[in-house]
Amino acid sequence: MTVDPVLTYGGQTLSYRVQTGGSRTTKIAIHVEPDGEVIVDGPEGADPAEIRRAVNKRARWVFMQVEKARERFRHVRDKEYVSGEEVLYLGRRYVLKVIKDDTHRGAVKLKGNRLEVPSRSCSPESVSAGVWAWYRVKARDYFDRRLAEWEQKLPWVNGRPPFRLQEMEKRWGSCTADGTIILNPHLIKAPRECIDYVILHELAHLRHHNHSPDFWKTISFADPDWQRKKALLDGAAEQLTAK
Repeated sequence: MTVDPVLTYGGQTLSYRVQTGGSRTTKIAIHVEPDGEVIVDGPEGADPAEIRRAVNKRARWVFMQVEKARERFRHVRDKEYVSGEEVLYLGRRYVLKVIKDDTHRGAVKLKGNRLEVPSRSCSPESVSAGVWAWYRVKARDYFDRRLAEWEQKLPWVNGRPPFRLQEMEKRWGSCTADGTIILNPHLIKAPRECIDYVILHELAHLRHHNHSPDFWKTISFADPDWQRKKALLDGAAEQLTAK
């Protein structure tokens, strides 16, 4: 089992993930994700000691960015799944309406500005299960349609890549070594343009399975406005992932 390296600063410690390879030559880049995960990109065959020195040199900055990310999440309350609560879908806000239903025939549906959820017990567990079953169905259908659209636009995508849903704590999406696209169902709450950015990001990994400069050039070629969409998604991460 591989253990992530650890950074220590001011009596505190945190782990970080190292990614190497691609067309990166000498530069080591440090990224702090919206959820506080620290990722270090380095060239193929980079000396682990050199990577540690680079991370230690920016330790203060890293801890400041991680603390900012954690602070955003501290203000997000867990969902109670009761009528009147706000729910998100494709970037729009809806009001949750729990409806007593003893027939087991009612279906979760959008009606105007409300998301109506029938439930026999009306317990938070029952309502949560209904909402998340609905989210997953909507995510599967919508993501599938957007993947089909992007497949036609991108010259390096030869054939439809397989895809599946998977809840992930620290990622919106992933691309496996065999080309399978994995998307986080929480993403269905985000604006459509943010969803498109994530799908493009993962499809770009079919060409560059790294975050090298060529990877970002590929994304810029397909969508020159991707940075704004990424910033919008990053800024809403704590709301979109709240359960």
